[in-house]
Amino acid sequence: MSAPEIFEIKTEKERGEKEDKNNWCWQLQHRITTLSELEKWINLTVEEKKAVQYSAGRLKMAITPHFAGLMDKNDPDCPIRRQAVPSLEEFKTSIHDLADPCGEEHDMVAPGLVHRYPDRVLLLVTDACAMYCRHCTRRRIVGSSEQALGEDKLEEALEYIRQNKKIRDVLISGGDALLLSDVKLDSLLKSLRSISHIEIIRIGTRVPVTLPQRITKELVAVLRKYHPLFMSIHVNHPRELSPEVAEACGMLSDAGIPLGSQTVLLKGINDRPALMMKLVHELLKIRVRPYYLYQCDLAAGTEHFRTPVAQGLKIIESLRGFTTGYAVPTFVIDAPGGGGKVPINPEYIISKNRKAVIVRNYQGKVFVYPEKNSGPLNALEAARPQNEERPKQ
Repeated sequence: MSAPEIFEIKTEKERGEKEDKNNWCWQLQHRITTLSELEKWINLTVEEKKAVQYSAGRLKMAITPHFAGLMDKNDPDCPIRRQAVPSLEEFKTSIHDLADPCGEEHDMVAPGLVHRYPDRVLLLVTDACAMYCRHCTRRRIVGSSEQALGEDKLEEALEYIRQNKKIRDVLISGGDALLLSDVKLDSLLKSLRSISHIEIIRIGTRVPVTLPQRITKELVAVLRKYHPLFMSIHVNHPRELSPEVAEACGMLSDAGIPLGSQTVLLKGINDRPALMMKLVHELLKIRVRPYYLYQCDLAAGTEHFRTPVAQGLKIIESLRGFTTGYAVPTFVIDAPGGGGKVPINPEYIISKNRKAVIVRNYQGKVFVYPEKNSGPLNALEAARPQNEERPKQ
């Protein structure tokens, strides 16, 4: 299969015509997109074969050779395989499914530009990804054209940002923004950095994980010109952290780009506390800060990936206090319909009033923290509700 149309690939080296698996263009041009190609990599079940054949009408299949090489050839429950290979469960509908679970269309103020929070915007510059994850939140749009936002539309989005001086933070995503050519990325970042009220630029990408070969010296040289620039990558399972991924993250970190992982909680893939502990430790070892743990969105065809919210809380409790705070992500629900990210935390506050707050720690032990100017108190007084009268002597 040819690479997505958004690329400007001209030379033989850029096209990856030679058998160079470390060439990111070669990886793109050899993405696995058909049943016959996939059968060369893994032993498919009957159900998987049917799902692959049907997937073109929903979310297309595209898997980089790098990511395919991480899949277990014989295990259909392999956590890497389940994220990449279509399943028949995607074709089951739920009464809770939403076409646009995060309500992005409602807050779209210009082509590709979502303005929900007061001081920041989301800029969707392409619908192309190196690999199409089966749990994708934006499955309604990704892969539909594999093109970049047109110049006219992009300029309209940039003009909106220029005219709204409250915007200080731009998140570039898609699809995957790192599938733009170095030239186009450079031009986009330069345009954003020229806007005086833009303080920080962020890039949301899964490319360092699904296509780590894309992180080249040339790309890093472009990115490092536009600090402060942050990058959120997407890692769901320790097995994704291959040597190539570690090298790519190292190059980005060495260029002064802070990295955070936005992990999606997925049933049967990463919903065990011990596995999540391993994942966050492995992330820190390659200088990636666990940033968010997302409750799986209500995207159509993803119900089989969704866990109870209680499972996410259990995972956070298994991390907090048992490992460094750097390793503990914020557990969030992206409120359905456009409510934004809502942090969901275990209950550590037992009670509070004007005099004190009673809390429990990670071991379940109870402690009293006195409020300022509360005077002497004991645990019994601290536990008394704020408007409860003291008993008569």
